[in-house]
Amino acid sequence: MAQVVYIGGEATAAGFRLAGVDARVAAAGEAAAMLRQAFAEHPDCVLLDGTLVDYVPAVELERALVALSPLFTVVPDIRGRGKPPDLARTVRNALGID
Repeated sequence: MAQVVYIGGEATAAGFRLAGVDARVAAAGEAAAMLRQAFAEHPDCVLLDGTLVDYVPAVELERALVALSPLFTVVPDIRGRGKPPDLARTVRNALGID
């Protein structure tokens, strides 16, 4: 079974735990350190709550996003906060299609 690590808020972590994910609750100041720790453990996948992205240095976030292993993505929390922008909509707006 794949080892998945979620780093984020308490409510969302509870839901991920129910799905068998190693869910870790992180405060804003702990996000970067917890992300480094998760990568050091070599899981198959790391999920970072989108509300914590601003608390991880851009260099570390970019390194995580381009790494081949583990798989890494940013996910919104249970309330939909931290959702990445809709890239398709942004492109359509730029082209004047929307």
